[in-house]
Amino acid sequence: MHFQWYPGHMTKAKRMMQENMKLIDLVIELVDARIPQSSRNPDVDELGKNKARLILLNKADLAGEKWNDAWAEYFREKGYLAVKVDSRKNKGMKPVNSVIQEACKEKLERDRKRGILNRPVRAMVVGIPNVGKSTFINSLAGKACAKTGNKPGVTKGKQWIRLNRQVELLDTPGILWPKFEDQRVGLMLAYIGSIKDEILNTEELAAELIGHLGLHYPGVLEEKYQIENDADAYEMLKRIALSRHCLLKGSELDTMKAAALLLDDFRNGRLGRLTLEYP
Repeated sequence: MHFQWYPGHMTKAKRMMQENMKLIDLVIELVDARIPQSSRNPDVDELGKNKARLILLNKADLAGEKWNDAWAEYFREKGYLAVKVDSRKNKGMKPVNSVIQEACKEKLERDRKRGILNRPVRAMVVGIPNVGKSTFINSLAGKACAKTGNKPGVTKGKQWIRLNRQVELLDTPGILWPKFEDQRVGLMLAYIGSIKDEILNTEELAAELIGHLGLHYPGVLEEKYQIENDADAYEMLKRIALSRHCLLKGSELDTMKAAALLLDDFRNGRLGRLTLEYP
């Protein structure tokens, strides 16, 4: 499979991020805990240099706990602050406010020396499509401030959100980068739903995922779908279709529907906690 998806609004969004960088003190970057490296936009390091940085391993409940800890440690060793969160269920959110203050303590100290008191920290929330930025903001704010949706491209423009007297957040649209140097990264992003399914061959994508899970998580598919795993990926897809009664007219197996079902089960954690890349 070849992955390339960079709609025009992403160019505009990147330009908007560039223009707003001078207004902010901190870049809060959300990554997907299942693929923390592949879900990082390389442009963010360039745009956010000289700013305080915080990486949030979001959807941590969908990834293996020992790998969450290993990735958090990996990012800390690289000089970032890192926190594991599950913003959908509001888990791990309590420390975020204090970590934001910690990330900006040098700036707050400089402000204090200049006699600038009580100016809120301004943080830009960035991340790829469908990584959960708006859900995170709503969870942190305790109310619905940002539009959410389980598909890429819901946040279209920027919006400032006042969390409390100490913190203001700038929500930005999810952006990818123009060219994936490594097509494996595109594959990982497709698995988690950050590239629109409409432009993908879902059967091919599901077959790739079956191969990956068979290698790294043997037994997961057999247990979930009550099938034997002794065949190639496309045969496995047929078995999932049979197991889940994905049928076309005339009792023909609907492998397209089975592929969509498998991807949905993976994305929503119904196959268990699965980490797809390791530090």
